[in-house]
Amino acid sequence: MTCIDVLTLNIWNKQGHWDQRRPRIEHGIRELVPDLIGLQEVLELITPDGNLNQADEFVPDGYHSAYAPAQELGPGLFMGNALLSRFPIIESTTFELPGETESGESRSVLCTLVEHPDGLIPVYVTHLNWKLDQGFIRIRQVQRIHDLITTRRKANHLPAILMGDFNAEPPSDEIRFLKGFKTIDGKSVHYSDVWDYSDSPQCGATFDPAYPYAADAQEPPRRIDYIFVAGPDSQRRGHPREARIVLNQADAEGVWPSDHFGVWARIALADSTPTQSK
Repeated sequence: MTCIDVLTLNIWNKQGHWDQRRPRIEHGIRELVPDLIGLQEVLELITPDGNLNQADEFVPDGYHSAYAPAQELGPGLFMGNALLSRFPIIESTTFELPGETESGESRSVLCTLVEHPDGLIPVYVTHLNWKLDQGFIRIRQVQRIHDLITTRRKANHLPAILMGDFNAEPPSDEIRFLKGFKTIDGKSVHYSDVWDYSDSPQCGATFDPAYPYAADAQEPPRRIDYIFVAGPDSQRRGHPREARIVLNQADAEGVWPSDHFGVWARIALADSTPTQSK
């Protein structure tokens, strides 16, 4: 069996004493050694001498990277989504997501194609609108992402991986739509939520007011960060094998990696077990 390890984390741009948090993120990545790392709230500054990307401050040696700006914070300064990959990224495209007209927030999805020894993996990293009452926007955003995944898929691709900060809990319509529990406009889809394959007794909250960085939001513990995979397919490719919450501990000085916890998953890309019909 061939598996790939995937991590998603909202790094909270440079808020909350970045110089202290950055080593915590770097240490966590070094321990987990994920093959694919999806990051949100990544800053990039465009200068005459080149682009300065926040993810470059802790990208593992030898990894490839791609970036999709989402919001312009000032002249030449953007915040967006990044992918770090152990394997070559042979395509990278940024698509805007709907909702800016209604909310004033610009959001995007990073669409990449990763060249794995077992085949080409479409990998998508995104960050949806954050306000609690903007589920109607997030629904349109996940519909757009699904349309991109389906229209860009080729016959020789492995199942697509979609990850990021969705700012939506599992019972929300936008997440239920992705998991096949909600029909919208006469259409239903299905992606596997890796957390459903976890053996953890916890709810999997990734934004929790029990730790200082998230306390100011005055929200209950919520699971809003996800890894989805468009599988398992008929060949058992894209089968989540394990999942857990990571980067969820402070160091000895009380410094947390981010205001979100990370989600880690192991996903099977190939399985020699013969497929049985249902």
